[in-house]
Amino acid sequence: MTAPPTYAVLITAAGRGTRMGGDEPKQWRDLAGRTVLARSIDAFGGFDRIVVVVHPDDMARAVREIGGRVTLVAGADTRAGSVRAGLEVLDGSGITHVLIHDGARPLVPAAVIEHVVAALQSGAPAAAPALPVTDALWTGVDGVVTGVQPRDGLFRAQTPQGFALDVILAAHRAATAGAADDVELAAGAGVPVTITPGDERNLKLTVAGDFGRAERILADLEGANDMDVRLGNGYDVHALGPGDHVWLCGVRIDHNAGLIGHSDADVGMHALTDAIYGALAAGDIGRHFPPSDPQWKGAASEIFLRHAAELARSRGFRLANADVTLVCEQPKIGPHAAAMQDRLAAIMDVAPDRVSVKATTSERLGFTGRSEGIAALATATLIGGR
Repeated sequence: MTAPPTYAVLITAAGRGTRMGGDEPKQWRDLAGRTVLARSIDAFGGFDRIVVVVHPDDMARAVREIGGRVTLVAGADTRAGSVRAGLEVLDGSGITHVLIHDGARPLVPAAVIEHVVAALQSGAPAAAPALPVTDALWTGVDGVVTGVQPRDGLFRAQTPQGFALDVILAAHRAATAGAADDVELAAGAGVPVTITPGDERNLKLTVAGDFGRAERILADLEGANDMDVRLGNGYDVHALGPGDHVWLCGVRIDHNAGLIGHSDADVGMHALTDAIYGALAAGDIGRHFPPSDPQWKGAASEIFLRHAAELARSRGFRLANADVTLVCEQPKIGPHAAAMQDRLAAIMDVAPDRVSVKATTSERLGFTGRSEGIAALATATLIGGR
């Protein structure tokens, strides 16, 4: 039986980053409270074996800051030499595949890594993420455009670049000239390289302005991680009885019957109110407005809905959207749906385009089909910060 593949990560961090400027190499600079290199390592937290190639002058610092988490290797004068030094450490270790990543790409999304691994698992000897070139390309001399370069079939390379270990190590050992990256070496050795999806967030920190961009990306990611999204559902039913009108979603509609209930029996508004309470894990209308309390006899249901909306705001949530479905044969809801939408939005103090009101029938089946009552279903989505 063939043994399953085993994966290691090789992170290159031996460069000096002269284009970046500053007092220290970019991989050791602070990025929102952590070093660039530490963030690059963290991106591969699911891998058991991580090799980091560092400059010999940085070895003492590397041992102090990351030595317990990774295998450290002293780099060479060139990137290719540094990568080969790391690959030689993995040779004979039982590792079958390696992902080679730039230590100056600290924001690589998990999906980018997963796509590379998936390509290797499907049998590709090499795979690397890239983004299609979408901008116009020019040639130029001394600041003057001299021509246009077709962009069809051009890609912007990213890392991690994944390989069967024996394939990429053989390519490095056989190389007689430098290369821009490991894909160039592999392709030069006749190895087919599968292109996998890249990501704009996976930028390589190269010039000083890249740090500001990386900080903005991190702020957006952390803001998304802090987002608390709640979904609540509500369902209500009221019987039809004597009367000449019904209240539905805050709108009075003339009808040959009325809805029976302790309050005004607005079944749509009750379902929506319970949906908001449900998203807050705050019970239902009965908990906040007990039917046993006579003060709510005949009360307008907008009191309940307004309370639910204000409770959500008091807990730091905003209503992303609300969707109400009324189930009945009569009255016809279509002519009143827009007015219902506006009324619910006004009560909850949100824009009307965040509220949907629609109706359906039960094809004359059941109590709604026999016009014995009206049912309503509602969903509410709340968004807040943790």
